[in-house]
Amino acid sequence: MNARFLLSNKLEGIGYFKHETLRNIVRSHPEIDFYFLFDRPCSPEFIYAANVKPVVLFPPARHPFLWLWWFEVSVALWLRLHKVDLFLSADGFCSLLSRVPTVAVIHDIAFEHYPQYVPWLTRLYCRFFFPRFARHATRIATVSEYSKQDIAQQYHLSPDKIDVVFSAAKDFFAPVSAAVQADTKAEYSAGNDYLLYVGSVNGRKNVKNMLRAFDLFKSRKESSLKFLIAGSMGWSNDEMKEVLQQMEHRSEVIFTGRLSEADLVRVIGSSFAVMYVSLFEGFGVPPLEAMKCEVPCITSTTSSMPEITAGAALLARPDQPDDIADKIQQLYDSPSLRQQLIAKGKIRAAHFSWSSTADLLWASCEKTLASHHQTAS
Repeated sequence: MNARFLLSNKLEGIGYFKHETLRNIVRSHPEIDFYFLFDRPCSPEFIYAANVKPVVLFPPARHPFLWLWWFEVSVALWLRLHKVDLFLSADGFCSLLSRVPTVAVIHDIAFEHYPQYVPWLTRLYCRFFFPRFARHATRIATVSEYSKQDIAQQYHLSPDKIDVVFSAAKDFFAPVSAAVQADTKAEYSAGNDYLLYVGSVNGRKNVKNMLRAFDLFKSRKESSLKFLIAGSMGWSNDEMKEVLQQMEHRSEVIFTGRLSEADLVRVIGSSFAVMYVSLFEGFGVPPLEAMKCEVPCITSTTSSMPEITAGAALLARPDQPDDIADKIQQLYDSPSLRQQLIAKGKIRAAHFSWSSTADLLWASCEKTLASHHQTAS
């Protein structure tokens, strides 16, 4: 198992996907030895069971040049020296020099569609290596039907090589009480209702057009609604900062920075609606988090968002602030629509769980082993 990103108190996105899927897999299969390959000293919390054998390989892979070294020298050599049956890499990176059967989880290929929002060296690395990783992997797993078709078309692969394993929201997301809602609004929005964006603030997440839409809505409708943005500042935000400076209602936009998990549950559960109108998502977890907290969501008409929300969210075109503003107004003007979306969201969120994701990923591993043994015989 490629155990990079299993970092104590730093689990984000792919790291949390690894944590939940690997934890479920190793505990479900005590008869199998799992070697976890770390790129730095590991925390005991990630040694999920007695059948996990931690291995630390030098160097810490924190930079594209070190990614190359870690996968093509350190990992390749370790795999060559040890008789393992399968290499599972849940961040999509492969060791091209290894002949061990490999399952690569490629979550999305956003860097192919929106390269301008990826730092240049990372962009060069991903656009050069990921087509090769996709061809090299024995099987690929990905997190939505959209991503499956996207990877197959972009890299000229048979869809039969790709398994959909979906993703999920963290289990602790749940509705909060009216008292918690009141306290949270008092703390973050001076007691007012608020729209909420959750996630990294970077170009691909389209915060600039959500800001434009909020400004349009406020200009059209007299309302005390605020806009909270909860997340750390990422890369490529110049346009967003310029939009913010030009906003008529910028004083009603509140940046909270990154929140703890406990605060995030409170802030999502107390929001009027979650707004996640990203340009591109392979899966997109925040709409599910909203649904689990019984909060409606406005999300994108693009990429995987219609598939994942499946009629349980309002969809807006991410390139059209007018359309996003219209959806805000629909939700604001219709309490019955808001309740309908909450009810649909509860049903939709129940379709996704980490145990199901782990089972699907393990099934992909078993397919890989079966095809390898068939070929060998």
